[in-house]
Amino acid sequence: MEFFRIIDKQTTEEQLQTKIHPKSIEEFTESMLFLENLENNFKGLTLWGEFNISYDKINCGVRFALLDCPNALSWTITAGFPPEKDKIVLHCTINRREKPVEFIEEIEAFMDEWEEGLKNAF
Repeated sequence: MEFFRIIDKQTTEEQLQTKIHPKSIEEFTESMLFLENLENNFKGLTLWGEFNISYDKINCGVRFALLDCPNALSWTITAGFPPEKDKIVLHCTINRREKPVEFIEEIEAFMDEWEEGLKNAF
C-alpha cells in the first residue's frame, strides 16, 4: 500500500538532508523518539514500538525504513522531482495490499504528524 502527502513548501535536497536526520525526528513527529545509534542505523521508538531504523540520504531527499517491521514500513521525504517538483513529497509504503482499518488509520496519523512537522520546519 502507498500513502502520499504533498506539502506546499519549497525546499531543496540539501535543506531536507540537513534538517531531517535520526537525531531530529522528534522535531517532526510526536510519536517517534531517537534512542541510540547503531552501526549503520539507529534504534527508535515509534507508534508501533521499538525498531531498528535505517536512514539514507537519497537523490532529492531522505529515506527511513523500519528494518524489523513485518509490514516493511518505509517513508521518503523528497523535493525537486515529480509528482510535485516545487513541493515536498512525503511518501510511505508497506508491503501489504490490505490491512485492518485501524492500522491504516495509524499510518494516516503518522503521515499527519510528519506533514505537520514538515510544514512547521520549512
